[in-house]
Amino acid sequence: MAIVDVTVIPVGTESPSVSHYVADIQKVLKKYEEQGDIRFQLTPMNTIIEGDLPKLFEVIQAIHEVPFEKGLARVCTNIRIDDRRDKQRKMEDKVARVESLLEE
Repeated sequence: MAIVDVTVIPVGTESPSVSHYVADIQKVLKKYEEQGDIRFQLTPMNTIIEGDLPKLFEVIQAIHEVPFEKGLARVCTNIRIDDRRDKQRKMEDKVARVESLLEE
């Protein structure tokens, strides 16, 4: 299972606010989550998605398309992938590990 940090950046919007694009992207992610394909977490600056890598690439393409579907002509998407294959780790496991070290 991999964890992806993804930021979809709509370019050429009418306003500096992009929250309505973010909301539409979250709706797409929710559908994938309801199907059991992924888990995701919205943060103030990005979205973290957890799942099998081939499915994550499918999801990334789907959310990359959202601003185009809303009429934009340009979208930039930043992706970071954490694909650890020696252990199964969830998003919460990574955070919990660091927090446990802070308590030492």
